[in-house]
Amino acid sequence: MSYLGLGVSPGTMPVYHGTKLRVLDRRVRIAEVVLRGVSLGLGVLSIVLVVTDTQVKEFFSFQKKAKFTDMKALVFLVVANGLTVGYSLIQGLRCVVSMVRGNVLFSKPLAWLIFSGDQVMAYVTVAAVAAAMQSGLLGRLGQAEFQWMKLCNMYGKFCNQMGEGIASAFVVSLSMVLLSSISAFSLFRLYGTNKNKNAATW
Repeated sequence: MSYLGLGVSPGTMPVYHGTKLRVLDRRVRIAEVVLRGVSLGLGVLSIVLVVTDTQVKEFFSFQKKAKFTDMKALVFLVVANGLTVGYSLIQGLRCVVSMVRGNVLFSKPLAWLIFSGDQVMAYVTVAAVAAAMQSGLLGRLGQAEFQWMKLCNMYGKFCNQMGEGIASAFVVSLSMVLLSSISAFSLFRLYGTNKNKNAATW
């Protein structure tokens, strides 16, 4: 019979693999903490860059102020990054506490919850970045077919800072994609363990 760290050899002698499992889990946790820290830090940076991004231009007798709320894609990006920051903070604290206590993730419901949350956040951040990048490219290059102007020629500072915010959000989305892969590995290795357990009982 076998349970996670305990296996049974053909000679019915107990063989412990708990040490290797804990080393693997610790490495996974360290990678997870680093990626969640990146998502948290760059998510905050992206929000600050986008929200504080303004530029005023004067056209004849009136002034026009460009701000992130003028582009719905940027509003979506800020909301998505805000969700990511809060989620990364909660999950990061969970990882740190687990590492300090030396716990190994054995709970399938918790593993499914983490996996589902990471998947949702990965999709949300990728969608937000894609929408913001499309809007940014339209502002930078215009659209000759529709006679849309290259707005970045007039609002250069605004576009440059917006680009920095989108670039930070892009790294956040990559981090979330990697985290979703890690959580998938953490989840499905539990089922692999159960499979080995069942095989050892025969």
